[in-house]
Amino acid sequence: MGQGEAKEESLGSRLLTLFWTVFSISATANSGYAILSVMKDEFVRKRAWFSEDQMADYIAIVQSTPGAMAVNASMIVGYQAAGLLGSLVAVLGCILPPIVVMIVVTYFYEAIVGNEFVYLFMRGMQLGVVGMLLDVILSLVSNVTKNGVAYPIVLIALAFVYVRFLGWPIPFLAVGCVVAGIVKAIVFSKGIERS
Repeated sequence: MGQGEAKEESLGSRLLTLFWTVFSISATANSGYAILSVMKDEFVRKRAWFSEDQMADYIAIVQSTPGAMAVNASMIVGYQAAGLLGSLVAVLGCILPPIVVMIVVTYFYEAIVGNEFVYLFMRGMQLGVVGMLLDVILSLVSNVTKNGVAYPIVLIALAFVYVRFLGWPIPFLAVGCVVAGIVKAIVFSKGIERS
């Protein structure tokens, strides 16, 4: 949807919705990847602020930029929804819940560190995050394979082997993926010229 269509409703209304949505997502999802899944659900499926392709592009940008994934995602989504002010409001909504939780946890650390219920709660949260991560993975795979399956699947498999088994620096993987994307674009553009 982006900034142009964001002006259909009042800026104040959009900023309030953006803040509250990102705040509630940040308060309930406890991982960067989980937040991406919930943001996609909220802003693509429920609110229809962005298309699936736009959100996939935002997720790709978020994953390739340094910093906390949740903050980066909030910044990009906020900017696309309501400009610079939207970006600031979304980041504020994203960082407030963890700050409050950290203050509370620090204050009550001794009382909760050995609590079995807190441990079980955290284990349950971890299991929920796995489900959210699977949603992000499946949507990313379906997005990158919609124009052809073989090339993206081979790159996904090679990237997995690289990360999981080789232990080489991640920047090399990023450069390799960029080169693979450029090669595919060149080959694809030559295929278009011939037809």
